[in-house]
Amino acid sequence: MNANERNEIVKLIQPNILPNAVELEVKVTEDEKVIEETLPRVEVVEKLDEDLVNLELNNDEDEDNEEVETDYDFSEYNKLQLIEVLEETVQDTDVVKIKDKVASIKSNFLRICKEERDKEMEQFILDGGEKENYEHVEDPLELRFKAAFNIFRDNKLKYNEALEEQKVVNLQQKNAILEELKQLINSEETLKKTYDEFRELQDRWKEIGQVPATEITNLWNNYHFLVEKFYDKVKINRELRDLDLKKNLEAKIELCEKTEELLLEKSVTKAFKLLQKYHDEWKEIGPVPQEKKDEIWERFKNTTDKINQIRREHYSKIQEEQQANYDAKVVICEKIEELLNDNINSIGAWQKKSNDVNDLFKLWKSLGPAQKKLNDEIWARFKGSMDLFFNNKKEFFSRLKEQQLENYNLKLQLCVEAESLVDSKEWKKATDRIKKLQEEWKKIGPVPKRHSDKIWKRFRSACDAFFTNKSEHFSGIKGVEEENLRLKKELIERIKAYEIQKDRAENMNAIKAFQREWMAIGYVPMKYKDSVQDEYRKSVDALFDKMKFNENEISTAEYRNMVEGMKEDPESRDKVRKERNILTNKINKLREEISVLENNIGFFSNSKQSEIMRAEYEKKINRAKNDVKVLETKLKILNEQ
Repeated sequence: MNANERNEIVKLIQPNILPNAVELEVKVTEDEKVIEETLPRVEVVEKLDEDLVNLELNNDEDEDNEEVETDYDFSEYNKLQLIEVLEETVQDTDVVKIKDKVASIKSNFLRICKEERDKEMEQFILDGGEKENYEHVEDPLELRFKAAFNIFRDNKLKYNEALEEQKVVNLQQKNAILEELKQLINSEETLKKTYDEFRELQDRWKEIGQVPATEITNLWNNYHFLVEKFYDKVKINRELRDLDLKKNLEAKIELCEKTEELLLEKSVTKAFKLLQKYHDEWKEIGPVPQEKKDEIWERFKNTTDKINQIRREHYSKIQEEQQANYDAKVVICEKIEELLNDNINSIGAWQKKSNDVNDLFKLWKSLGPAQKKLNDEIWARFKGSMDLFFNNKKEFFSRLKEQQLENYNLKLQLCVEAESLVDSKEWKKATDRIKKLQEEWKKIGPVPKRHSDKIWKRFRSACDAFFTNKSEHFSGIKGVEEENLRLKKELIERIKAYEIQKDRAENMNAIKAFQREWMAIGYVPMKYKDSVQDEYRKSVDALFDKMKFNENEISTAEYRNMVEGMKEDPESRDKVRKERNILTNKINKLREEISVLENNIGFFSNSKQSEIMRAEYEKKINRAKNDVKVLETKLKILNEQ
């Protein structure tokens, strides 16, 4: 080759980066072996680093954790809005253009449907239904969504079929170009004409799209083999080769920079997909100067290793979170299993335990998923315990209903007997019997709620009628008044001696019974009327104060147990902080309320009506101060943790 021919080729090639062969195992035909043996070889193809082949790119171990990320955010849309957007979107038949948008719409729609079904299932279970009996009925919106999504699916199927057909056509076209390359290698045309035809074949090759995946490797092997043979044929000199290697180096440096930018990408999935793309581009770029080959490859490989490490750590963190969720769910299962071992024998206790179960269920729903292989197992354990609890509750209330019906019949008999004594004139005997009936009434348990008020009013009316007749009979009789005084004092002593129980309803029933008995006792001597009434009122108020104190102690103890339970929670620090803020805000609000009430109480004038208002304000102030003490005790418990 003379100097003029060399300069001519330099002018033709210099603006372009020459195509290069990739380092793959080449399968050659007999004709190609002849070409290889007869033409001098020019060292253009560099050796493939084995690390590139072995580099971790397609790790499928975290497939279940892969995120679906798009540039579309429909998280705030409702079902109807999502359907309307989907129906408009699928009118575009370009499935490649709309696939990410459709995927985001579908993901959000299915999320909403799942949340609605979970709520339906929860309500169905809370209403006493069995899981296996639950059936979800698709609403019109779900059917409408499926119809719109089927349009996209049909278009996608057509697109894929057309794409596969086109790939076959592309394969035929590229095989035809390979045949033309073979002919070009054996051509006796001038160098310029041959190179022009070579460039034209390359351009045509690049313009042709994808081919079937099973043919890609063999096709590229043969193409790069023939390209190399062409370079051998035209004997590209060192100057042109160095220019090509330099441009390849620049391309790989740019690819390294783009890969290093992925270290700052927040989305691990997006970074990994781009990394795969960059590796494909790296394979397409030809060799670089020998002295830079190891350096540039190490740079690219090191960045790849870092991204892969970030990805492994990302999914390792997800696995840790899933394990933490599983551990928390195990604790919840143990909690509900403890409840099953409790002996629950009252309506109040069942209500409290039901609230506890519902709280555990809410806590369960607030947790994320466990590992897929464990998630169904732990849910079956929790669901089984919850079903057993509500079955036990159902059986209890079934038995309770029978007992209440029996109590109703017993109280009905007491009403009949009390009504038979209304007109009795045997005052002592009838009074003793009425009191005996009242004692028996208190011993009998509750009746069905729909009969409770009616049966009580009937019994009370009979008792009141008798005592009214008796009061009228003995009205003005001093001896009767003295007896009434004795009975009221005796009642006051019994009120003072009453021991407050843990069950609030039981305490309230006792106080109501004391009040009814007080009202049933007739007049007392006038000189004792106010004093005995004041003593009675103070005794009843003292009972209410004891109840309040007892309830505060129970509330404080329960709160301490709750705070102790926080220690095992991974997010205990954040929960304690939030709880402290809530308590502090409540205390400040109550103190402001107390200040306002104390300020307003000074405006009341000295009148009977004002005294009533003042007394009401003082009750409110005392109640608020008591609440402040309880909250301060809870805050102290919280600060001790």
